[in-house]
Amino acid sequence: MGRVLMIGAGGVATVAAFKIVQNTDVFTEFMIASHHVEKCDRLVKSIHDKGYNVDIKTAEVDADDVEQLKALFSSYQPDLVINLALPYQDLTIMDACLACGCNYLDTANYEPKDEAHFEYSWQWAYKDKFEKAGLTAILGCGFDPGVSQAYTAYAAKHHFDEIQYLDIVDCNAGNHHKAFATNFNPEINIREITQKGLYYKDGKWIETEPLEIHKDLTYPNIGARDSYLMHHEELESLVKNYPTIKQARFWMTFGKQYLTYLDCIQNLGMSRIDEVTYEAPLADDPTKTVKVNIVPLQFLKAVLPNPQDLGENYDGETSIGCRIRGIKDGKEHTYYIYNNCKHQDAFAETGMQGVSYTTGVPAMAGAMMFLKGIWKKPGVWNVEDFDPDPFLQVLNEQGLPWHEVFDGDLEL
Repeated sequence: MGRVLMIGAGGVATVAAFKIVQNTDVFTEFMIASHHVEKCDRLVKSIHDKGYNVDIKTAEVDADDVEQLKALFSSYQPDLVINLALPYQDLTIMDACLACGCNYLDTANYEPKDEAHFEYSWQWAYKDKFEKAGLTAILGCGFDPGVSQAYTAYAAKHHFDEIQYLDIVDCNAGNHHKAFATNFNPEINIREITQKGLYYKDGKWIETEPLEIHKDLTYPNIGARDSYLMHHEELESLVKNYPTIKQARFWMTFGKQYLTYLDCIQNLGMSRIDEVTYEAPLADDPTKTVKVNIVPLQFLKAVLPNPQDLGENYDGETSIGCRIRGIKDGKEHTYYIYNNCKHQDAFAETGMQGVSYTTGVPAMAGAMMFLKGIWKKPGVWNVEDFDPDPFLQVLNEQGLPWHEVFDGDLEL
């Protein structure tokens, strides 16, 4: 039914690959490409070692290079390109898709390398181009963004005439038993957390200092956790698509030890994303030195634990959902829809921890929606632009079941 090319071989891509080979009735041909083809080959070996006897092609490609991408796409001719590379590379991959007539899906919106800033404007600007080419681009099909938008769309479709207040809540109550580690790419993770907060209220965007606003929220099967208001991209599209929303916020939990280390990293200048010049001895001749430009945050990434290696000793669970207040039949109601995912279960199935699992499964599910023709229309779209019901049904069947609480205390 579908030939898919996935770019990326990290933790999220690993989960997506495992889910793709579990659904070969839909995904009939599969290629994995990355800047380092040996990473793709190791991923294929891990899939085969789990007993999945599926033919998977691999390739090496620099996702920053449009010409390399075009050559690969023209050769393999995929029906869909799943972009699980870095957010910096979204636009080059979209350009190559347009040039080669390929449809597109990603899990995180574009951000420039030289600025810790992300918004949908860059990718929304491609809408006319994809429409004219008759191609579909699905943006942000992870959990948050992604499932959080499908949850909101499901609530609007089934439970509310008018959504007025939306709070997306993301808790990781797991323990990886490391002094400091990030659950996905450290460079992207730290850039996201250290930028200023942003939320929507009464038609305006309100900016806060990083992690300035926080409060305890109670998460199912976990309990109370300190939750911090952050900027998150799905709010931008949700308030546009649901104009009755008066307030929209995003909250994420962080432990005290994590925040202490993060504060130290910032104070030492290791979270900087600008280049600094460093003089270092040559590896093959220590008597000679060379001046090199390094980005401190990229260097920090190189010495921190690899998120792909956290799964084995990770215990506990995540809890991510939407807490919504609005009007149905003239009366105010509250609604909480969420998923809990255990790190141990994710590792047993895919060798990855729960944060990778909760992003990789929706990426596969969104690709399945496209290949089945359910989410297929020319243009550039966010997840809430499509019917949420079949997507959420796939999540139920593929390891991310969701739960509902009606008219409970939202704590917000």
